[in-house]
Formats: sequence, C-alpha cells, structure tokens
Amino acid sequence: MTTTTTPEKNPVRPLSVQDWDILIDDFRDAGAPRDWFTTVFPIDSLLDFALSSLLKKDFPTPVKLSILVFLDEFSEILFDKCDDDNIFDRFIDALRTIVQSPTDGSSGLKEQAMVSFTSVLVSIDSFSVGHVEAVVDLLLALVNRPNHGFDRQARAIACECLRQLEKAFPGLLSDVSGHLWSLCQAERTHAVQAYLLLFTTVVYNVVNQKLKVSLLSTSVPLVPFNAPNWMRDQSLIMSQGQGSGPDQKELRRTLAFMLESPYLFTSCAMMEFMGMVVPLASALELQASMLKVQFLGMIYSFDPMLCHVVLLMYSQFPDAFEGQEKEIMRRLMLFSKQTQIYLVFRLLALHWLMGLLNKLMLSGELEKRKSVLEMGQKFHPVVFDPLALKALKLDLLVQCSVSSNALSGSDNNKSAGELLQDCLVSVSDFKWLPPWSSETELAFRTLHKFLICASTHSDSDPSTTRSLMESSLFKNVQGLLVDMTLEFQILVPVIVAFIERLINCHKHQWLGERFLQTIDEKLLPKLKKNNLLTAYFPLFHRIAENDTIPPSRLIELLTKFVVSLVEKCGFDVGLKLWDQGTEVLGICRTLMSHHKSSRLFLGLSRLLSLTCLYFPDLEVRDNARIYLRMLVCIPGQRMKNILKPADAVSPSTHSSTFFSAQSPRFCHGPSKSQNLSSYIHLERVTPLLVKQSWSLSLPSLSIGTDGYSIMESKIQVDEVEPDGSKELQILPEARRIEPVKPTLRVMDSKIAEILERLRRYFSVIPDFRHMPGIKVRLTCTLRLDAEPYSSIWGGQTPNTDLEKVDSPPAIFATLLKFSSSAPYGSIPSCRIPFLLGEPQWNRNVPNEEVSLDIVLVENTPKEEQKDGLRGALVTVELEPREPTPGLVEVSMEANAETGQMIQGKLESVPVGIEDMFLKALAPPDEPEDTIPSYYSDLFNALWEVCGSSSSTAHETYALKGGKTAAAVSGTRSVKLLEAPAETVIQATELNLAPFVVAITGEQLVDIVRDGGIIENIVWKEDEEEGDHANADQSTSSSAGAKRLNRGPLRLTYIGYGDDQEVPMTRSRGKMGKIKMLMFLPPRYHLLFEMEVGEGSTLVHIRTDHWPCLAYVDDYLEALFLQ
Repeated sequence: MTTTTTPEKNPVRPLSVQDWDILIDDFRDAGAPRDWFTTVFPIDSLLDFALSSLLKKDFPTPVKLSILVFLDEFSEILFDKCDDDNIFDRFIDALRTIVQSPTDGSSGLKEQAMVSFTSVLVSIDSFSVGHVEAVVDLLLALVNRPNHGFDRQARAIACECLRQLEKAFPGLLSDVSGHLWSLCQAERTHAVQAYLLLFTTVVYNVVNQKLKVSLLSTSVPLVPFNAPNWMRDQSLIMSQGQGSGPDQKELRRTLAFMLESPYLFTSCAMMEFMGMVVPLASALELQASMLKVQFLGMIYSFDPMLCHVVLLMYSQFPDAFEGQEKEIMRRLMLFSKQTQIYLVFRLLALHWLMGLLNKLMLSGELEKRKSVLEMGQKFHPVVFDPLALKALKLDLLVQCSVSSNALSGSDNNKSAGELLQDCLVSVSDFKWLPPWSSETELAFRTLHKFLICASTHSDSDPSTTRSLMESSLFKNVQGLLVDMTLEFQILVPVIVAFIERLINCHKHQWLGERFLQTIDEKLLPKLKKNNLLTAYFPLFHRIAENDTIPPSRLIELLTKFVVSLVEKCGFDVGLKLWDQGTEVLGICRTLMSHHKSSRLFLGLSRLLSLTCLYFPDLEVRDNARIYLRMLVCIPGQRMKNILKPADAVSPSTHSSTFFSAQSPRFCHGPSKSQNLSSYIHLERVTPLLVKQSWSLSLPSLSIGTDGYSIMESKIQVDEVEPDGSKELQILPEARRIEPVKPTLRVMDSKIAEILERLRRYFSVIPDFRHMPGIKVRLTCTLRLDAEPYSSIWGGQTPNTDLEKVDSPPAIFATLLKFSSSAPYGSIPSCRIPFLLGEPQWNRNVPNEEVSLDIVLVENTPKEEQKDGLRGALVTVELEPREPTPGLVEVSMEANAETGQMIQGKLESVPVGIEDMFLKALAPPDEPEDTIPSYYSDLFNALWEVCGSSSSTAHETYALKGGKTAAAVSGTRSVKLLEAPAETVIQATELNLAPFVVAITGEQLVDIVRDGGIIENIVWKEDEEEGDHANADQSTSSSAGAKRLNRGPLRLTYIGYGDDQEVPMTRSRGKMGKIKMLMFLPPRYHLLFEMEVGEGSTLVHIRTDHWPCLAYVDDYLEALFLQ
C-alpha cells in the first residue's frame, strides 16, 4: 500500500516541485485537485501559484514546461470563475517576462510559453481586447527582427501564434499587413515559411471579411500594436463589413508575390498555403491556367500532400485541366503501385482515383469518359498486393466495368466476364484457404459486386433483374459457381451464404433462385455418390427449401447415395452412418415441408421405403418409417404444420403452476362486462356518408385465390408424377424464372401505347400474396364515460355536481383486438397505456361557471376534440383482399384501477366503400411536373381497357415482383343526378378532390380553378367532342355517335301499365366534364366521367371490379343529392 505525502497546512508556503507533480497527476486523473490541496489552499490561488512558479529562477525547466502544458490543458477550469483583471494582467506580465528573458534557446521554454499562452487566449472568452493587444504587441516585437539567426525558431513560433490569433479574431492584423509584407521580403532564414503563411492568412481574412484596408502600405506603426477600431466598437462592425474589400490592383500584386514563393514551403505548409490561395484566385477571377502551370508539376512527386494540392486545384478549376485527366489518373495509379510508400498513402491514392472517376462520369463528354474508363479497366491488382489494396482495386475495376457497359449501349458483358476471371486470379488463394479466411470473403465480395452493381434496388424497373439474368456475365458466374462447387467442397458453406444473401434481398431474389436451379440442373448429375457427398448437404437443404425447383433430381441423388451406404456398410461404421442417415432424413423433411405431396410422392416414398427396410442404423429406420406414414396418411397442409420446427410452433395455451406464478389480481367479472359498449365507445373520426347494412359476397369462380382473376405466371412446367388425379394437374406450376415466349399479335400504335402504359403502372402495384399489400387506415377515437363506468366498476360514486368530482376514473393497459368476416386480412391489434374517463357535462350550467372549473387535459390535439370530449386515437389498419364494405368487430381487454380485468366486445366499426378510395400509385421515377399528365393518361388507358373493346381483352399485366399477372375485365354503368352544378362542384371539392385527374370545358374549368381547391390536374378549355363515343356506344356506327354528341342525349324510361314514357335529357346547359380515378385495393379501379350540366349531371362509370357498382349508386346519391 502506497502513501501520498501531503504538504503541511501553511497557506503562505508556495508549492514545491513534488507538489506540482502530484497536483498535475490529480488533474489528469480526476479533472480537479484532491482533498490534500483544497483543505490547505483555496482553489482560486492555483493560478497565482502557477504564475509565480514560472517566474522562479530556481525551478527546473522541465517542471516549468509541465506547468505551461498544465495551464493550456486545463485552462477552462482554471479561468472559469476568474473575473479579476489583475489576474489577467499578471498572466500577460508572466508571458512578457519569459519571452524577454535571455535564454540559450535550447530549452524550448520561450516557445512553449508562447504556444500555451496563445492557446489560453484563444480558448477563454474572459480576456478583453486590451489583453489581446498586449500579447500581439509582444509577439510582433519578437517577429520584427528579420534575419536574426539566434532566435529564428522563436520568431517562427511567434508567427504561428499570430496566425492562430488572426484565425480566432479575423481582421486583427489587417492594419499592419504592410509591415508583414515587408518582413516577408526581408526574411532569409527558414522562418520565412511562417512569415509567408502569416501574411497569406491576413490577406485571406481581409478578402473574406471585405475590409477596406491597404495590403502593401500602412501608416500605422507595427509596435505598439493597436487593434482596429471596428473591433473595439461593436457599432462599427456592420459598417466595416459592408466595404468593397481591398484594392484589386494591390490584391493582384500581393497574390503574384505569394505565387513566387511555393518552393520555400514544406509539403504540409504547401497544403495550408493552397487552401487559402485557391479561394483568393476564385475571388479575383484569376485565370486558372496560371495556377496549373505553377503547381501541376507537384503531381509528379510521391508526396501525398502535394498530390492533394493538385487535386484541390482540379476540383476547383476543372476546365483549366482539360486534357490532363488521364495524366492525373496515370500518376495516381503509379502512386498506388509504389511498394516503398506507406500502405495508407497507397489506399488514399485509390480513393482519390475513385472520386476522380465519379466526377468524370458526371461530366457530359462521352469520349473522355470512355477513354478514362478504358484506362481504369487495365488497373489490375497484383498477387502480392496487401489485401486492403486488392479490395480497393477490385472495387475500382467493378466501377469501371459497370460504367463502361452503361456507356457502350450494347451487351458488353462478355468483356465483363473475362475481367471477372482476371480479377479472381489475384485472390486465387481462397480455393485452398479456410472458408472463414479474408481472401475468401474478398473473392465472393467481388463476385457479388460484379453481379449486382449494375442492378439497383428500386422496384420501378422490374425488367432490370430479368435483363441481368439474360446477360453473358450472369451465365459466366453460373458456370464459375458450378465449377467451384464441384472442385472445392470446402467452399460449399461460402457459396450457400452467397446464394442466401441474394435470396434474402427482395430485388435480387430471382438471381439466388436461378443459381439454385442451375446447381440442380448442372451440378447434381456430376456429383459422385460416395462419402464426399455429405459436404454438399447444406446446399441440398437450400435446394429442398425452394419450391421453384423440381425435387426429382435431388430425390434420385439421395436414393443412390442411400443405396451406396447400404451396399458398403460394415461392422465398424459407428456414429458416422447414423449421422449421414440423419442428414438424409433432414433433407427429406425439408422437402415435405416446402413442396406439394403430389410432386414428392413417388420418388420420396421409394427413398423412405428403401431407408426403413435396409438402412443399417435402427434409429434412422424408425424415423424413415414415421416420415413414410406421414407422407401416405396425412394431407399436405396438415403435414406441413406438423413438420414445422420447434421455434415456429406457437406456445401451449395450457397453464402450468410450475412455470407460472399466481398473480395478485382480481378475477374477471363477466356480469360487469356485458354492457361494455354502453360506456366505452369506439367511434370513427370521419362518419360514413352511407351506412351500409349489407355486403355483396361472391364465391370464387377461378383457380386463383381470393375470388378474382389473378393468373400465376407459368414460368416452369414441372414433371408431375402420373397418379390419375386431374385436379392436382391444373394447379399453378412453380414460379420458375424462365418466361414463356409471348404470342406475337398485330395491333395499332394506340393499343400498343395503352398496353405499355398499363404494364408500367401495374408493375408498381404490390402483389399482396407475396409481399405486404396496400393498407387502408381508419382513424377512430376511444372514449370512456366516467359516471356509468364508476357505478359499475366501483371507485368514485356518480355525481352530477362537477365541483364534487375530484379526479376521473381510468383504465390501464387497454388491448383492442379486431376481426372481420370481410376480406380485410389480418388486422393488427392496438394497445393504449391508459384512458381517462370523461364526465357527462351538464349543458345547463352557465358559461361563466363552467369556465372556472379545472378540467384534466390529455395530450390530444384540439382538432381531435369532439363536443368538448377527448379520447385516445386508435388506428384500424386493414389490408383489403377485395374492395367491399363490411364491419370490423372489436374486442377489448383492460385493467381497472382496482386491479379487476375488463373484457368484452365493443360496437363494430363500419367500413364503407369510400374508405376504399385511394389515390392511384405513380412510379418512383416519374418526374414531379409530369404527374398530372401521367394520371390523365392513366385514366384514358383504364377507360379504354374497361370498355367493350376486345383489343386488350386477353392482355395480362405483371404486378410488382413479377410473380403474378393481373387481367383486367371492365364493366360500365351510368347514373343521372338531378342536382345543380354548384352542388356537384362543391361536393366534388369537399370529398373527391384528390381523385380528380382532368377537367374539360371552358365554363367548368373557370369555376373550379377559381375555387382553388382542386390543383395539379390537367385543364382543358375546349371539351373533347366524341372522346369516348366508340367506347360508350359500341353497337352504334361512328356517324351515329358523332351525331348524338352534337345535341343533348335523350334517355327514355319506359313505364308499365298506366305509366308513360318520361323523356330525360342528358344535361341541361352542358358545362364540361370532370374525370376521376379511384384506386381500390388491392388492384382495382373505379372511374367517373361526370358530364356536368346546370341542372343535372350524368355520371359515366367504368370499373374492373363489377361488384363495387352495387355500392356506388347509394354513395353518389348520398354525396350529391342529400
């Protein structure tokens, strides 16, 4: 145990050398002095002790240096509460004493004192302008001795201190810039570098602050120094800052002088110098060719600082280096190849090279970009390069290859495949190194980059992955993976991880599946049926998990492997045979879990029968017998549920007293929860226009799920074992990624344009069967009536006098569960931490009395308050499988304040057809300014295909992901609304404004545009005559359609019995048309074309989901007629 000696309690005694050592260590360990110091000396006296110790002649110089560093390091603590000007004056006097004292110059005390005192002066804000002037005056007196060789180091340090003060207080030395220019010309020692940097910093601040001063001449003496007047008087700062800057002629002369002295700088000083000269040259609009001639030669050095200076100029003045890009790249490539240079600088050169390539790729000159990229493709890594350098070089080659392919405009993937083979030569060690080695990781990282670097993760272009799979580069990678897997079994885990990375990516999932298919087709027939086959079992598991691959080849290979094991088995097989048999059964279990029983039955039953009859290990035979019985006796879906792994099975609902402790809570009272909906209300924020009391439900009439026509892409035709069941053979085949060749048909340009527009649009609609679908969110409020709740569940007694209610009741940990018989998918539950009860306000209480009451306010916005009551917001999130109204049933679980459990059902939340109205999706790459025209063109395309035309009747459109195609089958209807135009326009602006895509007709356009509510749509002053005449009246001739459009259309309602024919005009005083497009999730549409007249409106309706017409009629009447 060590003991620390502490000084005696004598406040007058100064600190000794040992005390300073202990004190400095205490500050560095704890950031403050310890008890031995604070009990003897006040903390404020520490600065006095430090200054007095620095002036003692008997103190050793190393201790003084430690004290100076101590003052610099802990200046914020020492000067925090120091407001006495005497302390600051003593601080300056101590610096003056040290600087002016005669020393031999070898101790470094004077230099360290200047550095430490300058750092304290810059860090602390308590110093006044007078103190800054005193320090600057002292430093200028030392600087003002050019060519004095004895103290040249001290003068250089003084210049650096002045430069830091100039940076901290811009413009401080602006008045003495003329003296500094003279000193720079007079100095001849190595300290001239510090003089030049100080002068350059002063000039840079003068130009940056636009100070109106002379740079080369001055009438102000150098010493004694006085700060500029605008720094003393705050009112002069704005007026000084509004100057026009220094004289341009003087500035040019100054810059010419500075450009003559680069040879005097070191590399680090040159970087500091050019960091200030380049902005000065830009401010003077100096010709950049002068800088290029002066400094371009530095690129031929192997100093990274000087190369950085050239790149700094190139980034600022790229036009001046026209034609020099290839030379700069060549020097950077040579810099990275120099083995005698530090690795970090070689890596830095490669980073510079990649940045230069990115900058050149953004330029518009095609030939320059091609030549630079061709040169970059020749930059191959060397076998003996460090691994980090290889990684950067390979990234550079990938970038050049992808950019070159993008510029070529043709399939240049053949050269990319050859380049990939050359790149893998430099990391060929991975073939015999362990799978976890860095070389192996780098090789497959490069393989992954070459494969997907040209493919983005955006879903706006679904053809990117397909075009990549058709390229020669992908075929080369396929062959490379098959060869490596066959030749090097040690790489199987790495290849499996590589394929899984692709499969787990939503955009590149098809690439991983294609790799597995290629391995199944080309690798499995080549594998030998011996003990080495066990190395490929991880790959077999991935093939078995993928239902796009026919299992016949894998089952045949496993059968031959089991036969070989049975034939070659001996007496000393031990656990090895058990392990191999268990692995085979694990693959069989994976096949049964992911494939249909019809595809597996014959081959897998033969394999399991062979195993359970002849395999030497007893346990393997028993397990094979169990799997065989399951395959024969249990239907497919039930068998898959049984074979789920343990972590995928839901936990048991049976309670166990061994694992669960008794909770000290009250039992649930069913009688109290019967009328739960009478005092707990879940209400919609926006009420429905139509309270639908019925819903149209139709059975499924097609093979596809969910009752509507979605056709699975028949990308592969699997070999189905003939078992005599026709029902199984008409099911959709696996999602093989090989597309069926489309049937060639002849169509006109208009139909082709419509089909192209619809294919682009449907490609952004998500397929809810393979990815999350489009959500419909209903906003509701949950309220609790305080008085009925208290009367049932206890707590406060109900009282009508508001003054007697102390605090409202509350329920805690509320859980709302939603369910619906309508096709809304799985509805997430909602949790509310707590809910306060709301009193039933007495309407007869005067306003003056109510305004004096104290009311509890929750964190609820004002717009969520309704009738003076507040509630918790609840969002019901639906994922419709079909756009139909319905009811969402709500069950509730909560805890009362007394610990009782509240369980029961609340009133159902109605869902209307208007809740299904969503804005149609737009591709992400669609420009913002073309969105209105995009929606208008989409409306016209959908209007056309929803008509009776047979030109597009058999077309299908691939949804997002490309696994499912949708067919459009349209239906038409019409609705006459006897409502004035003003009512129709107001209702449209209030409820349907987001869905309006176009308005035609001069009178209607003027009215709606003046309203200012409907924006960002297509406006057409002249109404289109005969716009949809052929589509609306397909049975009439074109001449008849044109004739009907010239006058008002007359519709005749034929009565029965005594009723007579009632003529009704199409519109009285036709004003124009309003076109609306509503998206109905998951993929349907509802289109309105409203011919607005002064007294009536005729609504043409088209949709690709005819059941929704059953609800549109009531919705239009509620919207426009009520």
